[in-house]
Amino acid sequence: MTFYLPVFLIVAANVFYNICAKSIPETVNPFLSLLVTYLVSALVTLILLFVTGLDENFTDAIKKINWSSVILGISVVALEFGYITAYRVGWNVSICSVVANIALAVLLVPIGILFYKEVLTMSQLIGIILCMAGLFFINQ
Repeated sequence: MTFYLPVFLIVAANVFYNICAKSIPETVNPFLSLLVTYLVSALVTLILLFVTGLDENFTDAIKKINWSSVILGISVVALEFGYITAYRVGWNVSICSVVANIALAVLLVPIGILFYKEVLTMSQLIGIILCMAGLFFINQ
């Protein structure tokens, strides 16, 4: 169960994420909406940091942060702005995430192989081909 719990959390959070992104009124500036989103996120993160604690002092912990946290922050803004914009231009909530996530999965395969030395099995390759076929049919 512990192995699948993070994936369950990701799926559950993504359901709410897409419903919320689709529900942001078109009259609201998307960046103002994202600002409120990030202020709430920062507050929740700060509370969770205090609840879970650090194994070391804050200064030593901060020194371990690298470029990836900064780029992740930029990526999250781009991701959320992309979804808000996609829904505003007419994408259906039932299709947008499917298309985006299949395309993402297909793009991450060569990245995983080239940079992380992951191995691609024949059944995974067949799955990727089926996903690409699915993308074709979904967009028809």
